[in-house]
Amino acid sequence: MKRYRVLNFDLDSRATILSMEIDESWEEKVKEQHLRNKKQTEEQLLIEFGSSNKESKIKNFCDLGNSPFSILAFHNKFLHQIRNSFVLSSYYPALTGACSLGERILNHLIIQLRNDFKNTPEYKKVHRKDSFDDWGLAIKTLSSWKILLPDVVKNYEKLEKIRHREAIHFNPATDTNDREIALRAIKTLQIIIQKQFGAFGLQPWFIKGIKGASYIKKEYENYPFIKKIYLPNCVLVGPLHRLEFVNGEWKVIDNNTYYDREIFDREFVELLEKRKTGK
Repeated sequence: MKRYRVLNFDLDSRATILSMEIDESWEEKVKEQHLRNKKQTEEQLLIEFGSSNKESKIKNFCDLGNSPFSILAFHNKFLHQIRNSFVLSSYYPALTGACSLGERILNHLIIQLRNDFKNTPEYKKVHRKDSFDDWGLAIKTLSSWKILLPDVVKNYEKLEKIRHREAIHFNPATDTNDREIALRAIKTLQIIIQKQFGAFGLQPWFIKGIKGASYIKKEYENYPFIKKIYLPNCVLVGPLHRLEFVNGEWKVIDNNTYYDREIFDREFVELLEKRKTGK
């Protein structure tokens, strides 16, 4: 009767706060609150990155947009480092870092999941190697195993072109266009992370029709990518559970007794709705 709910995820939405313009139709209290939030966010940002060249740092931070709303995996720490480099105008390190992290994600996925695909033709090409720098092989393999989503494959192909043409292999234009290329690479990488590792969204493994939370479909629980990457960031809960924020983290409260039987995902959604309405 229970389902896995995504609970561990990463997000930095300060770029939205800094970029949002006041709408004249807002109430005065809302305008004042937004200005306070924006000022406080700017102060926090300058404490983090320093006050020198503050206009440039704030612009760089806003241009990056929010960090992906993603589960915790093998990309979060390094993506933050890449974003920080860009904010500090270290554009070429940010560019090469984005390309390297893209490759690192491919490696992690193949090495962590390949034993689940031993009976496939692709396994023979990847089972002996400890690392992969052939993006074409890695992307094709993960796509054949139905691990990478179609939109992720398209964006990986874009990032691969940036890596080969403008980042790793010599291109004189990079000397003058390093900021624009770095921004393009980071944004492409962020799309990859958001779509493949998103904590919320339209990914096929999420149960549809639930607002404010993400639950894994029953049919995907034993899917290798979900089992090894998503489920460690989830909690198994029944439809009557609730969350409490205790000491800076969410705690699941679920002392209810449930029938020991399987239910369809749509039934789980119905029970959640009944809980919300008190029925």
